Amino acid sequence: MIPELGQFSLILALCLSVILGSLPLIGASRDNTLWMNLARPLSAGVFVFLGLCVLILAYAFVTDDFSVKFVAEHSNTLLPTRYKLTAVWGGHEGSFLLWTFMLSGWMLAVAIFSKSMPLDFVARVLGVLGILCVGYTLFMLATSNPFDRIVPLPPADGADLNSALQDFGFIIHPPTLYMGYVGFSVVFAFAIAALLSGRLDAAWARWSRPWANVAWAVLTLGIALGSWWAYYELGWGGWWAWDPVENPPLITWLFGTALIHSLAATEKRGVFKSWTVLLAILAFSGSLLGTFITRSGLLTSVHAFASDPTRGVFILGILGIAIGGSLLLFALRAPLMKSDVGFSLVSREVFLLANNVLLVVAAASVFLGTMFPMVYQAITDDLISIGPPYFNAIFVPIMSLLVILLGAGPLSRWKRTSMGFLTAQLGKVAVASIVIGVVLPLIVVLRFSLSATIAMAIAAWITLAILRDFANKVANKPDLRSGAAALSWSYYGMQLAHFGVVVLLLGVAFTSKFSTEKSVLLTEGESIDVGHYDFRFNGTERISGPNYVGDEASFTVTRGGKPVSELHPQRRVYLASGTPSTEMAIDAGFLRDLFITLGEEKESNAWSMTIYIKPFVRWVWLGAILMALGGTLAAGDKRYRRLQVRSESKSRRQIETGLQAAS
Repeated sequence: MIPELGQFSLILALCLSVILGSLPLIGASRDNTLWMNLARPLSAGVFVFLGLCVLILAYAFVTDDFSVKFVAEHSNTLLPTRYKLTAVWGGHEGSFLLWTFMLSGWMLAVAIFSKSMPLDFVARVLGVLGILCVGYTLFMLATSNPFDRIVPLPPADGADLNSALQDFGFIIHPPTLYMGYVGFSVVFAFAIAALLSGRLDAAWARWSRPWANVAWAVLTLGIALGSWWAYYELGWGGWWAWDPVENPPLITWLFGTALIHSLAATEKRGVFKSWTVLLAILAFSGSLLGTFITRSGLLTSVHAFASDPTRGVFILGILGIAIGGSLLLFALRAPLMKSDVGFSLVSREVFLLANNVLLVVAAASVFLGTMFPMVYQAITDDLISIGPPYFNAIFVPIMSLLVILLGAGPLSRWKRTSMGFLTAQLGKVAVASIVIGVVLPLIVVLRFSLSATIAMAIAAWITLAILRDFANKVANKPDLRSGAAALSWSYYGMQLAHFGVVVLLLGVAFTSKFSTEKSVLLTEGESIDVGHYDFRFNGTERISGPNYVGDEASFTVTRGGKPVSELHPQRRVYLASGTPSTEMAIDAGFLRDLFITLGEEKESNAWSMTIYIKPFVRWVWLGAILMALGGTLAAGDKRYRRLQVRSESKSRRQIETGLQAAS
């Protein structure tokens, strides 16, 4: 009976979404205040009923209700409770329910924090989000219902959750990634609302910026969590594989990065209006692309959920209607997006435009490498693979040029910047960066590498440019403290995010160039030297867990005869499915990781294993965290809060006037 309540809640969420996607939009077009005022309570209603769906599905997992088909396919009685709860998003139906619930959460947030906006604009934004909710809930009810029953005889026990998903990373990575993905639906809705209303001014950009920054920050964190999870869970010692399911979040992130920079130019100078709207549409398209790839049956991957082509066709229809309709509206409203504001060839506007072009080209190159094998197979029925060599050859040079521009952009001025000023600002910075790039890698790793030198020089270039810009900002203040306090949160957020790029760049360059890997076969008591470390194999012992059995190896790691750590990698077999799995042992450090993967037992009690030394790998995720913090800090800028407080009374007056007119 309880799962039927979930089904009923899903139907009610659909009904409320239909009303939300129609009446407020009609009310905005007819200036009907009563209908526009329905948008906020309807958003809350959709959130409540979708939240109830998630809670009921979680209850079905915890109580082992195997009459629910989704529960029977992704859980069993031996599964620990924490993984029963997270199995809610361990398969296609539940993960899409979580996706839609998060969209309703963003929708509710817009309803709550939109007091500074005109009522008609809010109604249009929430109406567009309501239309998306209609499409998503229809998709679940038609093809992917998480509450479908197994009748008349449900199984006594269920299958098992994928062994790779029985991990802490699975608890936090998908919800965070989905939250960032879906966040760009809000920015998309703002863009469509602006096109519908014809209000493509600085105010629209100002309203959109906090939402774009938060969505970008959360997506950055979600991608970083996925990279970290793949690093320690899959056992290959890497942090990015250019997997066709990994790439869509990166494509969305690249479009989103271009969008937040373009929004800054639109707000400050009123330029790039059409470009900004197009980027909002493209960022949303990237999120739908990821949904289509993972649920269309086009590929088989640990990340993919569904293999039913019917679902893929349905999602393709949603994608075609949403993107095709928005592009048609974009074309019809093009005359409204002209800008009469001018700027010289050397200005902050040009640097931001170059930034956007490079990001879009990078996203297009990743999109081409991801989709071409699928299209080629569909046309020829032959398989073709595009791997890291293609992506690295295209993506790395584009990003290198981008980060070079990143150092000069913040130091430039709006409208016009003299070359003499830029030369004076950046001449010494460039010389110092080259010196640091050559000397510092030699000191740290004691050997020369051209790629490491280039990466270090670029990192120094950005860092010194940040310091130079900060010095300029506080130069005319009475003291450093008052000067620093006078700067906005948006400024600090920007610079923190840029410094995060520096940290990530160094992590990527150093771990890619200086990592050490050795696959060996050892018996108990044997040792192997890898890098400057000695790894001694002390043997294995049998272990058992709540739903698995296996072997755990013991290693003693020393350096120069001094103990460093003890590592205990495992090899497990899960009882319900019989699936083998490896659990890596990692000694994490700020400057290096020691990483061991245990393989199979061979003849003479010897075990195969792979040992890695990964220098600076933690910097990859530290840089991403700093970038996410920078985006969040920028979203909390005081001027957005002041705008809201200043506009609340104005919005109330508008509502009261509209109600009087309606009566």
